[in-house]
Amino acid sequence: MNDFNKTIPGGPDRYEAYRRLGISDKVLSFADTVLQGLDKEFARVDAVAEVNQARVIAAMQKNRVNVTHFNPSTGYGNDDEGRETLEQVYADCFHAESALVRPQITCGTHALYLALSANLLPGDELLSPVGAPYDTLEEVIGIRPSVGSLAEYGVTYRQADLLPDGSFDYDAIRAAINEKTKLITIQRSKGYATRPSFSVAQLGQLIAFCKQCKPDVICMVDNCYGEFTETADPTDVGADMIVGSLIKNPGGGLATTGGYICGRKDLIDRCACRLSAPGVGREVGANMGLLQSFYQGFFLAPTVVQSAIKGAIFAAGCYEKLGFRVVPGSREERHDIIQAIELGSREAMIAFCRGIQAAAPVDSYATPVPSPMAGYESEVIMAAGAFNQGSSIELSADGPIRAPYAVYFQGGLTWYHAKLGVMMSLQKMLEAGLIQL
Repeated sequence: MNDFNKTIPGGPDRYEAYRRLGISDKVLSFADTVLQGLDKEFARVDAVAEVNQARVIAAMQKNRVNVTHFNPSTGYGNDDEGRETLEQVYADCFHAESALVRPQITCGTHALYLALSANLLPGDELLSPVGAPYDTLEEVIGIRPSVGSLAEYGVTYRQADLLPDGSFDYDAIRAAINEKTKLITIQRSKGYATRPSFSVAQLGQLIAFCKQCKPDVICMVDNCYGEFTETADPTDVGADMIVGSLIKNPGGGLATTGGYICGRKDLIDRCACRLSAPGVGREVGANMGLLQSFYQGFFLAPTVVQSAIKGAIFAAGCYEKLGFRVVPGSREERHDIIQAIELGSREAMIAFCRGIQAAAPVDSYATPVPSPMAGYESEVIMAAGAFNQGSSIELSADGPIRAPYAVYFQGGLTWYHAKLGVMMSLQKMLEAGLIQL
């Protein structure tokens, strides 16, 4: 046993600390072997976090954030200086003209629906140049009929599928863009697919091509899971809007609800009118005492995302060493916090998720089971012992129960918690006889 593992005066050694949590020496030794080869990847993540921390602080200092901006507002929320300053902080940090950051936006799907419905009118067409949308958007768009869908309001939809290697099919995109194409929606993260997520540079190339085909088309990026994983953002490469959830990356684990839309002022103004009412727009919306958590969460977001990415890299390293297909690989650059692992069976997905749940600080005793879930066509298994319900910047894993039986691991407010989650997933897989170490 090397010096790192020796007993610390006055306390148990590292192995004993993990034994108390149910991690066997065999799993910990395997994890140590994997970690020895990830120094360069972790250093790259640290460098990105350092730059992003500086730009968040710069945006806060530019807007002279002070303690009065944390004051709660109620009722209409008129003249809420803290709310308005927070939105300017987001706009400046993401290099956008304007931003809408509100607790009244309930989730990422709501934020996307808000941005789409505010900027698409009857007779317009929506195009996805990256294949099928995330499951919950199928009902938003009307691919699966649903009350209130865009299709019900006369908005049509088409898509250009990706090529087999996961790259853009520019010929298909060119053919799909027509006189009705008003808005192009681009999902940055892989969602429930095992394709690579897109880098900001790739998004820039796609947006430039779409605007070359139709200069006035609106390009919107679903930015969920991607914030602060790179030092540039889609708004730096031509995106007219970026959309996300505060209980993912930008909330830093402290935001208890909310979503954001950043981009062109005219588009964001329409979003504000759709969120409240025409003629009222962004002037109303009480902050309900949540502003301090929004500000502080945004401040912490670069380092929280750093921890989550390290956890994803570690998960990739462990499972690729065991022979499973992982997307992305442990040596690849990261463009979101999600790690896809193709486990090959329903039983393996259940064991993995039970490991993640067992590592949680909240509801660790719960047993995840596959079940139907609103907005999803397949049964879904979800593991999350989170302080904020549904927060996927916190340690979590989920996936639809369908071939190739891929589980999507993400989050971890600290690197050490993310590490524990991965090791506990290995422990449960080992105990179920699904892997050998």
